[in-house]
Amino acid sequence: MSPWNGEANQSPEVLQPRLPLLLLLLLLSGTAILGFSWSPAGCVVWHSQNGTSVSCHSAPHFPSPLPADISHLSVEFSNLTELPADALQGAAWLRELHLSSNGLRELPATLLQPVARLQVLDLTRNALRELPPQLFQGAAALRTLVLKQNKLQVLEAAWLHGLWALRFLDLSGNGLRTLPPGLLSNLRNLQVLDLSDNQLGSLSPHLLRGLVRLEWLYLQGNQLRELHGDLLASQGRLSHLFLSDNRLAVVGAGAFHALRRLDMLDLSGNLLASVPRGLWDSLGLPHRELKEGVDLSGNPWLCDHKLGDLLSWLLRNQDKMFFLNNTRCARPKVWAGRSLLEAAREAEGWAGEKGSNLPSPLPA
Repeated sequence: MSPWNGEANQSPEVLQPRLPLLLLLLLLSGTAILGFSWSPAGCVVWHSQNGTSVSCHSAPHFPSPLPADISHLSVEFSNLTELPADALQGAAWLRELHLSSNGLRELPATLLQPVARLQVLDLTRNALRELPPQLFQGAAALRTLVLKQNKLQVLEAAWLHGLWALRFLDLSGNGLRTLPPGLLSNLRNLQVLDLSDNQLGSLSPHLLRGLVRLEWLYLQGNQLRELHGDLLASQGRLSHLFLSDNRLAVVGAGAFHALRRLDMLDLSGNLLASVPRGLWDSLGLPHRELKEGVDLSGNPWLCDHKLGDLLSWLLRNQDKMFFLNNTRCARPKVWAGRSLLEAAREAEGWAGEKGSNLPSPLPA
């Protein structure tokens, strides 16, 4: 007997109500094959061989319970002001946690204890003013920590204890005004540090000691007035240095001497009129080409004989200079508005006139 005989004599009217259910089952089976499902509210759950990923936007609450094999969790734009202390309980395989664009004001001290394998934590655009001192004690695997655009006006060294594997730290866009000298001393694997767009007026010359693997340093958009000669003394691996849009008027002698691998330097938009002789000795040609370039534009350069060292360096490295036409003399009056490159070429031409009695084009 055929298994279909029971329905063979049914009318189309009897079969029609079952069609929506059949379509729903087909749809669910199709999404299961693709690895997608919808649950809980406001979240998409995706299953793969590497574990479960959960992505929530505008979720009414933090998803719970979490799948035991969860590897990626994103709860963003959900206006969460706080998290349960046990929010990550049972998520031992979690590797990435994204909590950006919420209203988080504080974090439970024990939040990360169940997720010892966590490698990425993104807390961008929240309302955090401080961190629990024990928050990262069990976070030995964490490699990326993003705290940008919160309300952190101060930082304490104890808040960052336990981050032995950290490679990327973003503290940009907070209200930071000062940093304790030992804040970063334990972050020996850090490669990228972003302190841009804060209110930092000065930096301790010892701030970066211990950061023996640092390659990218972002300090633009602060209120720095001086770059201490010892700040970068231990940064032999640094390749990118961003200091634009500060209030720098003084760069210490020898500030760049350790930077033998530097590929990019941005000093634009500061108050630099002159720099100490020998500052550029370790940068660019003839020793090593700056692969990505230098920006000195937007400074009120005083084009006198004291700038000769910079002008000679500029001629050797002009192909790597950004915005040459905006890198201009502000004083003296006779040179105001003319480019540094033009001043460098005239000074070189004067120096090349053997036996010339003509005065230097650059005033003493």
